[in-house]
Amino acid sequence: MNTSDTTGAGTSPVNPAAIPGTSLILLTGASGYIGGRLLPSLEEQGYRLRCLARHPDILRQKVSSTTEIVSGDVLDRPSLDNALRGVDVAYYMVHSMSSTGSFEETDRQAARNFSEAAKAAGVKGLIYVGGLGSDEEELSTHLRSRHEVGDILRESGLPVCEFRASAVIGSGSASFELIRALVERLPIMLTPRWVKGKAQPIAIDDLLDYLMEALRIPTSSYRIYEVGGADEVSYAEMMRAYGRQRGLKPLIIPVPVLTPWLSALWLGLITPLYARIGRAIIESIVHVTVVRDNAALTTFSVRPMGIDEAIRRALAHEETHFAATRWSDSLSSSGTQKSWGGVRFGTRIVDSRALTVEAPPEAVFRCIERIGGDHGWYACNWLWRVRGFIDLLQGGVGMGRGRPSSTTLRVGDTVDSFRVEAIEPNRHLRLKSEMNLPGRAWLEFEVTEAGASTQIRQTAIFDPVGLTGQLYWYSLYVPHEFVFSGMLQGIARAALREMRELNMPQAPNKQTATTQSG
Repeated sequence: MNTSDTTGAGTSPVNPAAIPGTSLILLTGASGYIGGRLLPSLEEQGYRLRCLARHPDILRQKVSSTTEIVSGDVLDRPSLDNALRGVDVAYYMVHSMSSTGSFEETDRQAARNFSEAAKAAGVKGLIYVGGLGSDEEELSTHLRSRHEVGDILRESGLPVCEFRASAVIGSGSASFELIRALVERLPIMLTPRWVKGKAQPIAIDDLLDYLMEALRIPTSSYRIYEVGGADEVSYAEMMRAYGRQRGLKPLIIPVPVLTPWLSALWLGLITPLYARIGRAIIESIVHVTVVRDNAALTTFSVRPMGIDEAIRRALAHEETHFAATRWSDSLSSSGTQKSWGGVRFGTRIVDSRALTVEAPPEAVFRCIERIGGDHGWYACNWLWRVRGFIDLLQGGVGMGRGRPSSTTLRVGDTVDSFRVEAIEPNRHLRLKSEMNLPGRAWLEFEVTEAGASTQIRQTAIFDPVGLTGQLYWYSLYVPHEFVFSGMLQGIARAALREMRELNMPQAPNKQTATTQSG
């Protein structure tokens, strides 16, 4: 562990990134919650910025024209050489949120690859966000892995500025959305013991200030810094603090026994956090996560706010910030980072349906673009909820993630159990399923102008794996008939309403439909 002096004065060498515009900064995890908030801060202060992305198309629409995007993957060691070439300081903001399989080994390998490549490229320092918690305790798997990643980064011999933080409070953060959903939806709560564990939650704005200031202190001062807000509170006290801001008084009644699995499943039903993410949070917050070392307060100028102010800011800015970045934006949040390489798929199954409606393409696509979230799926919403509940029981994402905006979509956005893979305004939308499935699945919409009418083509695509995949699809043949046909007809009806609301010329309402499956 690097325990070098924390003072930034005197003869300590200057951080090569101290002056914006003179050095190159690499940001990983820019599609995630914290990295996504850090990205505009770095751009606004004029830093030369490069982002590492597994899916550059998802990130490209979120960066300014001056930010470089390089394709690469921390699990693919050779791909990191080009990304790290010429970099002075790198932010390592990558971790797996999956609890299926050996996510610890995945994080281990990723950190090893990155630190070795950074060392070889001549990077001067690394900045990383881990989790609070004493190494002397038997920590949860998640917290233990966060600490281990920091240790692996330091093993490279590079200076590492590791910020260990507790719950992060900001619109769109997992902790904040958990608190908000519980207080807003449950006036009376039967709560397990984990709500009593002490934490020191930090506002996202304060954490970002720490991350930015890390570029300005000498790399000789890089070490582990424990950071937290001004208040030590339990999750129960956080919920009461949220209630004060919203004029709500939740009645919290503790119960003696509720296992992490049952608690996580309960959270998956009540909150946007599905069971796997909920369990990672619960297993971590049973530990005391408070600041024991105040070195951050003597090294940095940040003076963190308390829980009431953090919640107030989150609520005040949620419309702008929630749409910008959420905990579920990170591709790793779905836990579907399964490699299909070498998997033998069966015959691709396609269910394609077309319907013609007397409405302009703009009206039709506006309705398609609003699909999911609070708006629903235009038909059989209860069946979607049942399917989501089954997925939660299997450790999947369920249907509770919602969407970042109620009216518009971008590549990479989550839409309940799907993620936007491609979108072309007024023409095409492709959603990829992130449910726990025996294969790969997509839902696609194409809008084509046909004279005075518009054709809507809706296509469900499934690549089954083996007999299990085939049985899965055909066992749902009857529900799919109701869901897919109802969804298409619902979009057509909504398009006619949209046309009337926009005062577009209305033609006679004629609809014809065709279905093809194969």
